[in-house]
Amino acid sequence: MSVHTSENEYLQLLRSVLERGTVKEDRTGTGTVSTFGYQMRFNLNEGFPLITTKRVSFKLVVSELLWFIKGDTNIRYLLQHNNNIWNEWAFKKWIESTDYTGPDMTGFGLRSQSDEAFNVLYLEQMDLFKQQILQDEAFAEKYGELGNVYGKQWRDWKTSQGESIDQLKDVIHTIKTNPDSRRMIVTAWNPEDVPRNMALPPCHTMFQFYVSEGKLSCQLYQRSGDIFLGIPFNIASYALLTLLIAHECGLQPGEFVHTLGDAHIYSNHMEQIKTQLAREPRELPQVRINPDVSSLFDVEVDDIVLDNYQPHPSIKAPVAV
Repeated sequence: MSVHTSENEYLQLLRSVLERGTVKEDRTGTGTVSTFGYQMRFNLNEGFPLITTKRVSFKLVVSELLWFIKGDTNIRYLLQHNNNIWNEWAFKKWIESTDYTGPDMTGFGLRSQSDEAFNVLYLEQMDLFKQQILQDEAFAEKYGELGNVYGKQWRDWKTSQGESIDQLKDVIHTIKTNPDSRRMIVTAWNPEDVPRNMALPPCHTMFQFYVSEGKLSCQLYQRSGDIFLGIPFNIASYALLTLLIAHECGLQPGEFVHTLGDAHIYSNHMEQIKTQLAREPRELPQVRINPDVSSLFDVEVDDIVLDNYQPHPSIKAPVAV
């Protein structure tokens, strides 16, 4: 039975880019079909917007978001929570270093998809890399670090005076004390750090909060979005951030508004998307937050519970690095 939920906003984005997108080259060499400027709206009272037309790992969404909130920029915390979504960027730094003496891993992202023998080697080297990150603190400090990515900018933005701004803490304070403010913004795009100190320039560049009638809404501006793999995570992550901040501030959730710059489908995701679009959305799940945790900064993975998530099966697809 077909269920009408806000998931249709996402499915309509897939259809729109497939039908009207422009073929473009990209940094990874994979090739994309792309649209510029697109907006989706998710009513957070209709259920939690975790895509049901394929399984999305909520555990990975939670551990990555808490990693950002903690201001952490090292993949070690993620690996401790069995979260591998940032590994490739740290691994790239390792294999390009003079300390690396293993087999040639140049262009591992594309090569591992087309060369089975190479893929075996790549998986072996990645596994060794992960074990070293987990077991060797000095190695993790050197090669697990991604630079001044999201968590750093959210929690410890460095000013030209050498001071530190905790944007996330400040925005929560403003929501509590001046909810009609139009300046409740957190930005991850630091023009000085982008070319120098980031493994990957932030795709979700800034977000803004809005309080109305006792409800907290959030709008994200995302400069670049991998529609099949990345955007379902981004929707769930910022919807969850909105719920967590609403929980701390004693507000109800409102809307999550997702505004995209370059919204693209990678050329090697086309078949997967056709599979997904042939499926009917199911009822959205619900999220429960431990009522005993009052501060966003005290939330741990076990304080967030997902109820009634009954998605269609996963659809595998390669990541472009």
